[in-house]
Amino acid sequence: MISDISKIQCNKHIILFAVVGALCLSPIISSPIALVLGFTLATLGLVPTQINIAQLTKKLLAISIVGLGFGINVDQAVQASSGNIGLIVGSIFCTLLIGTLLTKAFKMDAKTGHLVSSGTAICGGSAIAAVAPAIQANSEQTSHALATVFILNSIALFVFPLVGHALGMSQYNFGLWSAIAIHDTSSVVGAASAYGDEALEIATTVKLARALWIVPVAFISAFIFKGDSKKVSVPMFIVYYCIAIAIAHFLPQFHGAYQEVFFISKRLLVVCLFLIGCGITVNTIKNAGYKPMLLGVLLWVAVASVVLAYIQFIMA
Repeated sequence: MISDISKIQCNKHIILFAVVGALCLSPIISSPIALVLGFTLATLGLVPTQINIAQLTKKLLAISIVGLGFGINVDQAVQASSGNIGLIVGSIFCTLLIGTLLTKAFKMDAKTGHLVSSGTAICGGSAIAAVAPAIQANSEQTSHALATVFILNSIALFVFPLVGHALGMSQYNFGLWSAIAIHDTSSVVGAASAYGDEALEIATTVKLARALWIVPVAFISAFIFKGDSKKVSVPMFIVYYCIAIAIAHFLPQFHGAYQEVFFISKRLLVVCLFLIGCGITVNTIKNAGYKPMLLGVLLWVAVASVVLAYIQFIMA
C-alpha cells in the first residue's frame, strides 16, 4: 500500500514538473519567473527524483546556445562594434579582471566567481551557459551564478529606464549603456524598448557585438581552468555555435527559419532556467552563502557606474 502511494505521488510530481516545464516554453513566462517556479517546486519537494535534472539541463543549455547562434547577425554586430570596440572589449576584460580579484579577496569558489564575472561581462545566462561546461563547472556552481545574475538582471529591467530618464540620457546613450551594463539580452531589449525605438536599435546591435565574445572568453576560460594542460579541447557546442552563425550569415535566404530557431532557443533557455531553479533550495542558497550575490552586485554596480560616467562625460 505504501509503495502504491509512493508511485502515485511520483507520477503526480512528474506530471506537475512536465506541465510547468512546458508552460515555460510559452512567452507568458519570463526568465526570472521560470527560475522562481523551479525554485518553488524544489522548496516544496515536488521535483521528481527519478529525473536527472543536472544532465537534462546540461544538454538543453548546449542545444539552446547553438540555436541562439542563428540569431547573430554578423554584419550588424561588426558595424555596431566598430565605433564602440574599445568600450566593449574594455568593459569585458576589466569586469573579468575585477571579478577575479574580488573572488580571491572574498575567498570564494573560483569557478562560481568566474561564472558570475563572465555573466556580468558578456551576456548573462547565455555566457554562463557557454562558460560552465568549458571550465567543467558543476550544477551547483552554475545554479548559484545563474541565480545571482538573473536576480540582478530582473532588477535592471526596471531600474535602468528610471535612471535614464532621471539623468535625461539621449536615446543613443541609453541604448549603449543598457547594452553594456545589463546582463541578459531579454532585459536589454526590454529596458531599451521602454526607453524608445532608437535606444532599442542601438542596444540590440551593440548587444550582438558583445555576444560574439562568448566564444573567445569560453576558450580562454577553458585554458585557464585546465591548469598546465598543453591542449585545450573546445566544447563541441561552441563549435556548433560558430557553425550556426556561419550558416545564418552565408545562407541568408533562410532568414525566416533562422528566426524561428532563434525564438525556440530563447524559450528553451527559459526552460533551462526552470530546471536550474529545480536544483535550488533554501538550503543550497544558505550553503552558497552571500558571497556570489555580493560579488554580482559589486561587479554590476562597478560596470554600470563606470560605463555610465564614460558615456555621459567622456563621449559627450
